[in-house]
Amino acid sequence: MTAEVESVDAAGVAPAADPGFLQRYGTSIEYILIPCAALIGALAVFGGFVALYGKNPLDLYFYMYYGAFGTAFSWQNTLTRAAPLILTALCTALPAQLGMVIIGGEGALLIGALSATSAALALQGAAPIVVQIAMVIAGMIGGGLWITLSGGLRQYRGVNETISSLLLVYIALAILNHLVEGPLRDPASLNKPSTREIGAANMIGTIPGTDVHWGLAFGLVAAVAAYILIYHTTFGFAARVAGGNIRAARIVGLGVGKLILTVCFLAGACAGLAGMVEVAAVQGRTNANLAAGYGFTGILVAFLARQNPVAIIPVAILLGGISASGGLLQRRLGLPDASVLVLQGIIFVFVLASDALYGRIGFLKGKS
Repeated sequence: MTAEVESVDAAGVAPAADPGFLQRYGTSIEYILIPCAALIGALAVFGGFVALYGKNPLDLYFYMYYGAFGTAFSWQNTLTRAAPLILTALCTALPAQLGMVIIGGEGALLIGALSATSAALALQGAAPIVVQIAMVIAGMIGGGLWITLSGGLRQYRGVNETISSLLLVYIALAILNHLVEGPLRDPASLNKPSTREIGAANMIGTIPGTDVHWGLAFGLVAAVAAYILIYHTTFGFAARVAGGNIRAARIVGLGVGKLILTVCFLAGACAGLAGMVEVAAVQGRTNANLAAGYGFTGILVAFLARQNPVAIIPVAILLGGISASGGLLQRRLGLPDASVLVLQGIIFVFVLASDALYGRIGFLKGKS
């Protein structure tokens, strides 16, 4: 009896040493430990490249931290960049529940921006709240329908959704360039073609007391809503069942086609909302600056977060911070501003490589 009590006490003091604890929570620990290890490995490799460039890796890490989180200004810059990343990451994470790999968030963002701008220009003179609501609706519908194209091609024509969503990005970019340089061009925009401004009154502004626009709040709400939808509703359960085994889902009578189209629309709507935010909170109009790569970085955010909508939030803040530190690295270390894109590429490679480790770490399964 005494030995049993001592065993229980030991397990209470050191739960990680308890095989039962590891069997219960080992998978959750993996989802945190492996991405963190991949991130640290990527930073170490990037530091090695910087050392070959003649710079001190420790200075690199310090300025990255300082440029991302070291001051109030850095934090606000980071959160501003994280807002569209949360929304575009959801464009990849939601279809992933169905086993689909959608990488077309950038295209949905551009179409959402065009749709939102068109709605604002069509409602010039209306009350700002009406214009803003119309922009949100138009942006989400535009982005949603754009990604639904990939879902429809997958469901009805057997086209790989990864390829189709990527190709749709270039089609969206071509449409944007055509409209901005043609039918929607502001005659006053000489050197840099763009649409007419939506008007200062129609901008969504910033969260009171900060310089962070309301897009961050949109992203947080969307991420939490996506988590509830996927993990706490029958629709989400059906989507995960279909993602695990489509044949079994069809056998039990689930409408797989309807699930695919609905999830793709919701995913595209998130990215379209990101486009609307970039227009209504940052640019004030549609132009080539909207193709800033948020959709592609969102893919990395989704993979690093293991497609979990809530985990996307801290990961987006981290990647937003890395992006925000690029300017400081250029000023203090003389590194190109685009060097952070190299780091993002290295992180993506490490994340993909680390995928083979899930379920293979013995001590996290309570095995010796």
